[in-house]
Amino acid sequence: MKLLFFGDVVGRSGREVVVSHTPQLRKDLNIDFVIANGENAAGGFGITKKICGEFFDAGVDVITLGNHAWDQREVFTFIDNEDRLLRPCNYPSGTPGRGVGIYEVSGDRRVMVIQVMGRVFMDPLDDPFARIEEELAPVQLGREVDAIVVDLHGEATSEKNALGYFVDGRASMAVGTHSHVPTADARILPGGTAYQTDLGMCGDYDSIIGMEKEEPLNRFVRKIPGGRFTPALGSATLCGVLVETDDGGGFATAIQPIRIGGHLSPAYPNS
Repeated sequence: MKLLFFGDVVGRSGREVVVSHTPQLRKDLNIDFVIANGENAAGGFGITKKICGEFFDAGVDVITLGNHAWDQREVFTFIDNEDRLLRPCNYPSGTPGRGVGIYEVSGDRRVMVIQVMGRVFMDPLDDPFARIEEELAPVQLGREVDAIVVDLHGEATSEKNALGYFVDGRASMAVGTHSHVPTADARILPGGTAYQTDLGMCGDYDSIIGMEKEEPLNRFVRKIPGGRFTPALGSATLCGVLVETDDGGGFATAIQPIRIGGHLSPAYPNS
């Protein structure tokens, strides 16, 4: 199976690059399943129902969120009824939405997607290690599901690295989101789980992690807020990874970064 995962989609530039490239990537690379992190899709903060629809129409199968899940208040009106939209599974019990989903794929195959959020330099949610153990314990890769994808949404590279090894041998892929900068450590861990500490963002890299440079610079230099953060609107880079799994156990056989357009050096997977 071929699984494509896009990093954090930031603002209009990020949305446009995802929507414009996803149909052709699915066709050219024979992709079976597409995930995108959409927590920054609506003006850099949260997501709307309309944007979800645009992603789904373009060929994205599942959208994950993160610490900006609730920034657009309208999300509360639809997240409980949209099983293709996931927030971190370690939010407290009773939080709207869901953190795990199992999805049908052509050929009678099933993909499980889990999002968990780290706690280092982030909101103090429930223990991510304990919560992900609860989700993985009753499901065996290669039996109940054909692939398991884990979105490690976190600030600290060490924590995401630890979570990756924690699920190694039990998931097809475990990849990081949130930091908006692609790391150069794409690899398959010893137990067969594809891993990358951060996928980077789908957005304009002539920016400060996707935002126009003036206001972030002002806050760093003067320590005084001068206005709102606004997404940069220049040429965007599409960032993510393509992971291929075996048909038996569901473990990774290859992981290849994707970087298309914008200001970063390009990387395109072998088909």
